[in-house]
Amino acid sequence: MTKKLYYDDVYQTEFSSKVIKSNHDESGYFVVLQETAFYPTGGGQPFDKGTLHDINVLRVEEVDGEIRHYMETSINVKEVNGVIDWDRRFDHMQQHAGQHILTAAFEDNLGYKTLSFHLGEEICAIDLDTSSLTDEEIHIAETLANKIILENRPILTKWVDKKEELSGFHLRKELAVSEDIRLVIIPEYDYNGCGGTHPRSTGEVSLLKILTSEKQKKYTRVQFVCGGRVTRQLHQKNEVIQTLTTQLSARQEMIPNAVLRLLHNTKELEEQVKDLSNKLIRYEVKERLDNAVKWNGFFLISTIFQDRTLSELQTLARDLITYPDVIVMFITEHQEKLQLVCARSENTNINVNSVLKEVLPLINGKGGGKPFFVQGGGDRMLPPDQVMEELMRVLTHQVL
Repeated sequence: MTKKLYYDDVYQTEFSSKVIKSNHDESGYFVVLQETAFYPTGGGQPFDKGTLHDINVLRVEEVDGEIRHYMETSINVKEVNGVIDWDRRFDHMQQHAGQHILTAAFEDNLGYKTLSFHLGEEICAIDLDTSSLTDEEIHIAETLANKIILENRPILTKWVDKKEELSGFHLRKELAVSEDIRLVIIPEYDYNGCGGTHPRSTGEVSLLKILTSEKQKKYTRVQFVCGGRVTRQLHQKNEVIQTLTTQLSARQEMIPNAVLRLLHNTKELEEQVKDLSNKLIRYEVKERLDNAVKWNGFFLISTIFQDRTLSELQTLARDLITYPDVIVMFITEHQEKLQLVCARSENTNINVNSVLKEVLPLINGKGGGKPFFVQGGGDRMLPPDQVMEELMRVLTHQVL
């Protein structure tokens, strides 16, 4: 079994070890070492990265009781020098310790247990056993968590041989193992069975910031960051604010009002555009009725458009069939797609739904509707004028 150096000294970044196994599995080429400082994925915490013999370690996983280091290329030596990516390791230490502190703050002060923990590349999340969470409760938990961080309390680890020896500890969650138990302890605050990496004191977490809370089905997901990630979040948000202050010509504290005004103005403009579009369609309806072809006792309006939206054609067709004896056949072409709208006046007996359904297979299309109004679309497997010819062929067969 590989000796886990990260449990002896979490701050150790370099080591040497013998290679005791190299092989391939479905995840790639890997090596197993006699001892390692690389932490494998586990307990919601991602794996360490770094190098072995100057070759990149891509992933580290514990599989079938052995710690596998998945390598960028193969290693043909009996002993390797390992170097841990310290920035990644320390970031994970900050986030994981921060999670312990935040979980305790929510549970001890508000009674909300943590159901799960995810340490992501940019943001961490805990799922709380509550269906709702107020802004005041978030503030209470965040304030307490940062108080514990600023107090710079020690973070201790302790190994316990068997579960029976835990009677003196008030553990926060059920243990997954019954022996060789590793405890992570913040005295008089938090006691947890945990196999992750943590700093020596809460002060090294530096700072914790809750970003969002989101209601899921029966729980609430809280997203947060700690340490260096807080600085990165602040930098990103500051860049956004600086951009908005320039584009909106507004000071930072005035941005919300400026955005509300912009949204209001945009909504008014959209209403104006919609009103003008409807007026244009009414003019277009008159023009198309005037130019309609007299066909078998009907007024036939068949047109092929380029890049006309389906919603516009639907509106135009609906207005046209308010007049008697009208049949509408519209096709619009956009890139490699065709969209079709077929409609007829209420006083006619033509089933345009069946007309379209007979033609749609020619363009690998789908669609549907009612006997008097139908729409569909498909691939440009035929030129649009040829599709129109097919529509007219089926329509003629139905009328005659």
